[in-house]
Amino acid sequence: MISCPFFQEMNINCSLWQENKLSVKHFAFAKFSEVPEECFLLFMLILLMFLVSLTGNALIALAICTSSALHTPMYFFLANLSFLEIGYTCSVIPKMLQNLVSEVRGISREGCATQMFFFIFFGITECCLLAAMAFDRYIAICSPLHYATRMNRGVCAHLAIVSWGMGCIVGLGQTNFIFSLNFCGPCEIDHFFCDLPPVLALACGDTSQNEAAIFVAVVLCISSPFLLIIYSYVRILAAVLVMPSPEGRHKALSTCSSHLLVVTLFYGSASITYLRPKSSHLPGMDKLLALFYTAVTSMMNPIIYSLRNKEVKAALRKTLSLKKPLAINR
Repeated sequence: MISCPFFQEMNINCSLWQENKLSVKHFAFAKFSEVPEECFLLFMLILLMFLVSLTGNALIALAICTSSALHTPMYFFLANLSFLEIGYTCSVIPKMLQNLVSEVRGISREGCATQMFFFIFFGITECCLLAAMAFDRYIAICSPLHYATRMNRGVCAHLAIVSWGMGCIVGLGQTNFIFSLNFCGPCEIDHFFCDLPPVLALACGDTSQNEAAIFVAVVLCISSPFLLIIYSYVRILAAVLVMPSPEGRHKALSTCSSHLLVVTLFYGSASITYLRPKSSHLPGMDKLLALFYTAVTSMMNPIIYSLRNKEVKAALRKTLSLKKPLAINR
């Protein structure tokens, strides 16, 4: 098996892949920085965000699962979002942390395909889930008398299943389509994980069909849910403006503010990355944006929902205090 230059014992130049028309079997990720001190500082910063994200999302999911007061559609979707964020960060950040402190920044073709699948799977699922959460808020505010019947357990379960199913289908389709290609080198991915555009840039031959497939997936699975979210909030805003009570308007808007903030953070960075023209892509900017929506957004979600939601804060306090009486009795 021919591999990249970072496998020093083989000492073979990547140009041999082109000469022998063999497909690259291993990739190497680009360095974050040539300065070890900068890599260490970045390692500590990303590790801190990773731990905050894991801890925060795990606590919110646990609080919702253990508190009967939070067994409502809104918190059912929030628990799904927390589980999703745990998987999303775990699919990218551990390998990123390893690359920051290790000289061997390689990943096999199979490992790269696996990472890409889970990244797409969790990313598309989040897009659909955020749209389902917006639909839930729309029904709650615009049709409160019919909320219990329209957003029953069956409907919520179906929306969640469709969201996870869409992520799985798109992830399998895109990953299989890209890794059915040959990669003729160079073997270095100009990114810190196996994202679609930088991996596709290493493929041999014409990739226009793959680029078209990515664009279609982005339009259907990112832009379409986003338009549904916008439509839901336009209707919500119209309903709130005609409410006679200022307290009612404030309560309605406060239940939507956390979700709107999360949508802005996630869709803003993802849209800039995947919907802007190819000619305007800059590797440094792409990496910064990817770091934002893989690490920063996942860390901010539990902070946003816990700080802006009294019910979640109360459930978290109750969950964290459950073990104290047991410890005293012992």
